[in-house]
Amino acid sequence: MATLSPATGIDNAQSHQSGLQRYFQFFILLLAAGSIYPLIYLRQNFETTILETFHISSSELGTYYSMLGTMFLLTYLPSGWLADRVSPRLLLTFSMMATGILGLWYASIPDKSALYWIFLGWGISSGLTFWAALLKGVKILARPHEQGRFFGGLEGMRGLVEAILATAAVALFTYYVDGKGLAAAETLPSVIMLYVYNSFAVGVLCFLFLRLKDDTPVKTSASKNNLLADLRFLLAVPELWLIAIIILCGYQLFWATYSFSAFLQEKYTMTASAAAFITVAKLWMRPIGGLGAGFLGDKIGRENVLAITMTLSILGLLALLFLPSTAGSFVLLFVVLLIGVMTYATRGLYWSILESRNIPTRVTGLAIGVISLIAYTPDIYLPKLNGYLADHYTGLAVYQMYFGFIAASGILGLVAIGFLKSRTKIRAAAQIPTTAAAE
Repeated sequence: MATLSPATGIDNAQSHQSGLQRYFQFFILLLAAGSIYPLIYLRQNFETTILETFHISSSELGTYYSMLGTMFLLTYLPSGWLADRVSPRLLLTFSMMATGILGLWYASIPDKSALYWIFLGWGISSGLTFWAALLKGVKILARPHEQGRFFGGLEGMRGLVEAILATAAVALFTYYVDGKGLAAAETLPSVIMLYVYNSFAVGVLCFLFLRLKDDTPVKTSASKNNLLADLRFLLAVPELWLIAIIILCGYQLFWATYSFSAFLQEKYTMTASAAAFITVAKLWMRPIGGLGAGFLGDKIGRENVLAITMTLSILGLLALLFLPSTAGSFVLLFVVLLIGVMTYATRGLYWSILESRNIPTRVTGLAIGVISLIAYTPDIYLPKLNGYLADHYTGLAVYQMYFGFIAASGILGLVAIGFLKSRTKIRAAAQIPTTAAAE
C-alpha cells in the first residue's frame, strides 16, 4: 500500500514570492474571474435586445444556455485533471483569449445556427480550461492561514468587477440608444465589443504576469500519471464527499435568490421596479459578504463561519415564506439583503475548507473537478424542479415547496459541516493525516 503524502508544496511555493507579488497576481485572477462570465451571460442585462438582434425566441436562447450548463457539467472533472498538468498561466491566458475571439464572432451577429458553436466554445473556454485552473491558482497563492480571505476575496471582488463592467456596458448602451438615437439592435455589437476588449486585455495580463509557483510533490511511481489511481485515492477521502455536500447545499441557497424578484411580486404584491430595486441592492452585498466572511473565517474557523452563514440564510429564507403579505418594503429589503450577504459569504468560504483537508497539491485540480461535478448539479436539476412545480401548482404553493426544499437541503449542509469538524478533531487528536492511503 503506497501512501500519498499531504502537500507541502503551497508553503514552499509561497516562500519564493513576496506579498506584493502574490497580491498582484491575485488581482489578475480577480480580473479574470470577473471578466469572463459577464460576456457569456450578457442576457442578464440585455436579454430582450439579444432576442431582437439575433431574431431568436426566448426558448431558443434558453436552449443555448442549457447546452452551456451541460458543457460545464461535462468538463468539471477533465478541467481538474488538466489543471494538475498545465500551468494556470497558460490555461487562463487561453481561456480569456478564446472567449474574446468567440466574442468577436458573437459581435458580428452571425446566423443563429452559429450560436450553437459559439456557446459550445464558451463552454470549453470558461469551463474546461478555466474553472479548476482559477481555483487552483488562488489556492497556490494563499498561504494556509489566508485561504478564507483569498477565496472570500475572490467571490466578493469578482462581483465588484462584474458590477463595474455592467455599469459601463449599460452606460454605453444608453448613450447610443438615448443619446445617438440608434436602435438597440445596432448598439448591441458595441456592448459586446466592450467585453471582448476587456477579455483580451486580461488575457495579456495573465500571460505576462502570472507566475504561480507550484512546487508539487513527486508522485510515487505506482501512481504517476495514473488518472484512475488518483480518482480512487480522492474518492476514498470521506472529507471530500462532505465538502461536496456542503458546497452543493450552500450553492442551492444561493440559487434560491434567483427567484426573489418574482416571489416578491407574487406574495407581497410589489411592483416590478420595486422588486428589481431590492434584488439589485442584493448584488452589492457580494463584496461585503465574500470579503467579510473570508477574513472572519481565518480568525474563528472557516467551518464555524460557514455554519453561521448557512443558518442565517435558511432562517432568512423561512422568514420570507412566513412573513405576512402586509410586511413593509423596508422589512423585505432587510431580509433580502441579509440573505444576500449570507449566501455570498457562504460562496466565498466553501472552497477555502479544501485547504484544511490537506489534499495533496498534485491532485488539487482533480479534487476541485470531482467536487464541482457533484456540487454544481443544482444547475441541472433546480431549474427542472422549479419548472415542474410551476406546471403542477399555482401561486405561493410553488415558492413554498421550492424554498422549503432548498431550506431543508441547507440543514443537510449544516449536518455535513458538523461531521467534517468532528472528523477533523478526531484525526488531529490522533495525529492521523486527513488524506487516505492510495493502494
